[in-house]
Formats: sequence, C-alpha cells, structure tokens
Amino acid sequence: MTPQASYDALDAWIDQHFDEEVRFLQALVRVPTDTPPGNNAPHAERTAELLKDFGFDAEKHAVPAADVQAYGMESITNLIVRRPYGTGGKTIALNAHGDVVPPGEGWTHDPYGAEIVNGAMYGRATAVSKSDFASFTFAVRALEAVARPAQGAVELHFTYDEEFGGELGPGWLLKKGLTQPDLMIAAGFSYEVVTAHNGCLQMEVTVHGKMAHAAVPHTGVDALQGAVHILNALYAQNDEYKKITSNVAGIKHPYLNVGRIEGGTNTNVVPGKVSFKLDRRMIPEENPVEVEAAIRHTITQATAERAGLSVEIKRLLLANAMTPLAGNQPLVDAIQKHAQAVIGEPVPAVGTPLYTDVRLYVERGIPGVIYGAGPRTVLESHAKRADERLQLEDLRRATKVIARALRDLLV
Repeated sequence: MTPQASYDALDAWIDQHFDEEVRFLQALVRVPTDTPPGNNAPHAERTAELLKDFGFDAEKHAVPAADVQAYGMESITNLIVRRPYGTGGKTIALNAHGDVVPPGEGWTHDPYGAEIVNGAMYGRATAVSKSDFASFTFAVRALEAVARPAQGAVELHFTYDEEFGGELGPGWLLKKGLTQPDLMIAAGFSYEVVTAHNGCLQMEVTVHGKMAHAAVPHTGVDALQGAVHILNALYAQNDEYKKITSNVAGIKHPYLNVGRIEGGTNTNVVPGKVSFKLDRRMIPEENPVEVEAAIRHTITQATAERAGLSVEIKRLLLANAMTPLAGNQPLVDAIQKHAQAVIGEPVPAVGTPLYTDVRLYVERGIPGVIYGAGPRTVLESHAKRADERLQLEDLRRATKVIARALRDLLV
C-alpha cells in the first residue's frame, strides 16, 4: 500500500467509526472528575472498562492512598495501555489527563451531560482533555486496523493529576520506572503544535494579625488590610512583568494571578488571619529559583511595612517550563504535514502560556509535543469556564492527524 493509500484508508476507517468515537467520549464526560476534591479512580475504572471492549488491556496503577490524600486529592489510578508491534523502532506515548476543575456556575448545558448541539459536544473536559482520550484511542485503533506497523510500540497514558501539577500522574509513572518512551504527544488543540510552554509557581500566603472587636479596632491588627498591602505590592510587580518578553512565539511575558482569598471570622470582628493563593507564570527564559526568591522578598518586605503583621509563605507547586528537545523534530514534522493535509491550512509550531504534564517527560529526556482535539484557542473551548465544548469536526480531524503521524513514525 502506498503512503497516500494508507492515509486515505486511515481517514476512511476513522470516518466509519466516528459515531462510536463520539459515544466513547460521551461516556467519559459523563463520569465526573472534579478536582478538587479529586476522586478520580472511578473514571479510570470506567475508562479501562470501555477500552476492554476494543481489545485494549489497561494496566491500572493506583497511587497509594496516603500519598494522594497528603497531596490534597482523594484517589488516583493512572492507566497505561501498551501496544507493541515488533522489535526495533520507537515507543511513542500518547498522554491525556482525566482530572478537571469543577464546573462552576453559569452553564446552559449539563456539565456532565455530553449533550450535542449544532455539531458541538458540551460538558466539562470535552475540550481539555477527555477529548484526547478519544482521539488517541481511535487513532491507535485505526493504525492497527489499516497500517499494521511491524516495529515499535504505542503507549496510551491516561493520567489524573494535571490540575495539581502532574507529580502523581505522569511524574509518578516515570519515577516508578513504569514507562520510558522514546517520544510522546500530549493532549492539545488541533490548529497548532506546541513545542514549549510556561512554567508555573503556586504559593499560599497566610497573613497573621490580631483579632479584635470591631467596636475597638485599634486593639487589634487587621490581617485583611495587611493582605491588601501585600497584594498591592504583588500587583505592582505584575505591571513590571509586562516589560519582560519571551523569544518563544506564542508566549508573551510573565504574569501573576491571585485566584483565591479567604479569612476573618465574622462581620463584627477585626480579621486576625487572611490567606490567599497566587499563581505566577514563568516564561521559558526565567530561572524558577530567582522568581520564587523575588516573590518571597516582595511579600516579606511589604509585611515589614505594617506593624504587628507576620506572614507564612508555602510553596504549593513548582512546574518548570517546557523547552524543546532536539529530538522532537520528527513529531513536529509529521503532525504539521498531516494537519496541513487534513485541515487544509498550515499548523504552526509555537509556545503556549499554559503549563502541562509534557514538561515531566521532557525533564527526563523524552522529546514531546502537544497536539490533539480542540479549537484555535483556549477561549473558544471555554475550558475552565461555563459551557466548555468541543466541535466534533475538530475531534475527527485530530484523530486523523494523529493516526497518520503514528503511521509515518512507526511504519
């Protein structure tokens, strides 16, 4: 079979089985994986059950409960499906995560209904990234039905710790020596292949003052006013970050977000303790140690400017930026070639301001890229917002691109 005939046959197989692929994704979306609280083992069990119908044996790797609970989640079972084709060749891992942020408010569709309206499927994780459980699974099924590679292997890595940083997802599988692929592709969007991404530092800051009756506030130390002073200092730094630019296409500058704040005991009490959580995105050119030291200095300096305050600073997450490894070029070339053919337009290789689990593979010398089923932008997908959705044609196209790329890399 000529290469073009093989590509055409892969496309035809995917078209013939596309309704089945959509039903598979609907079944995955209908099992909630809100993180927090992070009770994700039931979804892994359901996924393994569905994969068995395709003749795929999913290894279930349960992370010890004590480790998961100390981490702040309830249960994690990571899955590996190994598909060996023969001696020699590369082992290519395809990784997607099943854990997602809770739906939040404002939905006009059931966030776990997987309802299809005007060619789009609505639901939490339809775009990020249960969609790529489907695209990766059906790409491999198409590959085996049509191309029948005689060397190399594919592994499906379906993991459940992206929202908390990945250390008990792919990081745990890699650390335990359960997998060591040669190349990897992680869940992404269809109109770009991502080769670099930001790093992320998350911290919890607790400001301590002294509680007092609101009728005699001078007898206390207002922790909320202290927190506001610290936040103003941090936001001033945020303006300075805009002057630092990255050389990576698709990435602009560092930035900081304070996403949660809580404290106080009642309306008529001067708050004695206030805590907030911040997220600092780091461009690939930045040094994470220097970034953390600078933030700690800003916080402690601002605290010292207010009498009676003290502060605790706790690091929650340090995710390094992803920088391209030279060995990723075959992945980039194959995906760009077939995305151009399937979608009908060039697909650029760019960086993204997000941070992902790919860095955990890259840090261990495994070249990787990000590509999968999704729209042109995070905004279009409504990821982490109400009414997250996936255009089903993007799912179909991404499945074809991945199947064709695997054919080139393995056959």
